[in-house]
Amino acid sequence: MKGRILLLTLSAVLAVTSFTACSKNDGKEKSDDGKVTITNVSYDPTRELYAAYNKVFAKHWKEKSGQDVEVTQSHGGSGKQALEVANGLEADVVTLALEYDVKEVENAGLIDEGWVDEFDKDSSPYTSTIVFLVRKGNPKNIKDWDDLIKDDVGIITPNPKTSGGARWNYLAAWAYAQKLYNNDEEKVKEFVKKLYQNVLVLDSGARGATTTFVENGQGDVLLAWENEAYLSLQDYPDDYEIVTPSISILAQPSVAIVDEVVDDRGTRDVATEYLSYLYSDEAQRIAGDNFYRPSNETILQEYKDVFNLDINLVTIDDFGGWDEAQKKHFADGGVFDQIYEGQS
Repeated sequence: MKGRILLLTLSAVLAVTSFTACSKNDGKEKSDDGKVTITNVSYDPTRELYAAYNKVFAKHWKEKSGQDVEVTQSHGGSGKQALEVANGLEADVVTLALEYDVKEVENAGLIDEGWVDEFDKDSSPYTSTIVFLVRKGNPKNIKDWDDLIKDDVGIITPNPKTSGGARWNYLAAWAYAQKLYNNDEEKVKEFVKKLYQNVLVLDSGARGATTTFVENGQGDVLLAWENEAYLSLQDYPDDYEIVTPSISILAQPSVAIVDEVVDDRGTRDVATEYLSYLYSDEAQRIAGDNFYRPSNETILQEYKDVFNLDINLVTIDDFGGWDEAQKKHFADGGVFDQIYEGQS
């Protein structure tokens, strides 16, 4: 994780590789040596996943087309990444933390309507959920969401205004409180307010929050993507452990072709194959090996000893979909702003 976390200083800004003397040829943007280049703008915790996948895809594309491909990556908080693309950061594809962030790029006129149906599983080739990462021995005895509102518990979680993972965290906590208080919204709101009163640091993205907890030693519990928690556990098996709450949420990262960019650059074929191949058996196992849950149910079963497949997961549909959830909870003046006012 130390080597991974050092990438934070570079991740928020796209390290663009400059290719000179490029010309469009046969529908694909190529350099003089015949190489095609595409950019994948993604969110924080997918670095390791795409570092592995891009190598496999390059081999696949070479065999399929005879052409070399180089994939440039950009990582950061999902909401921030969506805003960057909407404001002109050139991306052939986006692989963001949730559907709403892709819709923000669509609303900017860069992605065609209907993108969510372009690929299987609502254009979500892998999923995740939200778990707790605690220090070895779990000294604060954190077992479920209600333990997070105790006075002596320090929480690390990203900012829902900039991070997709943070919005999944928030909604998972909200779903637990809804069940606890039988949908009494005022009590639910008070529960979530108490939780955020215990938050020590609101980083802009999930990897930044991991740095704060793991590297900087702040807090008693990290609200984390499941894959991010497993990476920490893999690198520091003697220092941390994972707690699975009684209720969490099915987190569905979304992928899409940025239509305006690929049509301008002539990269639609390679960009389409780049996202399509994420559903291949080979890529699904790369997702599983990087602690994302494969969308292929058969391959997911190969990882039943890794993931808790019996966890009680709510979905975004339980919140009326992302448009409604965003408007109610995360838009300016929404519930999150109301409960966090005065705490920053």
